[in-house]
Amino acid sequence: MIKLESLSKQFGDTVVLDGIDLAIEKGEIVVIIGPSGTGKSTLLRCINFLEQPTAGTMTVGDLTVDVNRASRAEILSMRRRTAFVFQNYALFANKTALQNIAERLLVVDKWPKEKAYKRAREILQQIGLADKADAYPAAMSGGQQQRVGIGRAMATGAEVILFDEPTSSLDPEWVEEVLGLMKQLASERQTMMVVTHEMSFARDVADRVIFIDGGRIVEQGPPSEIFYHPQDPRTKDFLKKILATNPV
Repeated sequence: MIKLESLSKQFGDTVVLDGIDLAIEKGEIVVIIGPSGTGKSTLLRCINFLEQPTAGTMTVGDLTVDVNRASRAEILSMRRRTAFVFQNYALFANKTALQNIAERLLVVDKWPKEKAYKRAREILQQIGLADKADAYPAAMSGGQQQRVGIGRAMATGAEVILFDEPTSSLDPEWVEEVLGLMKQLASERQTMMVVTHEMSFARDVADRVIFIDGGRIVEQGPPSEIFYHPQDPRTKDFLKKILATNPV
């Protein structure tokens, strides 16, 4: 269970998130869409405390924090409950695929090396990259690197995985292999929040689609409602533009 109450974020005088209220059930797949610069990625980054929210409360699992009073221990605990997949992979260039997946288990979760590496090998097998265990990022395609990034998130056993436009940096031929892995996770009912412009993925996989504009949730509902029967003029205008080049 994830619950956001009056979550806000300002950069100086600029309001990026304006009182977001949102509840997500365990196993739910939520896709967030909207124009660029409207707070979608910032929302995910605030949940993981990659950005410090300005106001509000957040609940993930059994942990609730007031963002203005959160202690360092609470922030670390929130990060253990969440995992982040970056659009630019964010792998350690000097570490192999195996080491990249094991890194958080070793450093943050303090797993013994043998246990962490065993788990990392299991994940590599799951994501179809067992033969890349000793490969460095420079020797892997963009799609393979992003799959390792997703594998790193999977290894943590986090309650929710946050995907920030995970295919936006990929060449077209690598997009499908990454989306395929995400669909696999969705079929296993891994709780996911996904910021993406991949409308077909949203239509096929999401339980709920949320349209954000101006730092606020404008409209939300099942893909069939949002894509084919949007109610708000802003949603209609956005979909008209984006579906012209990215149809569902």
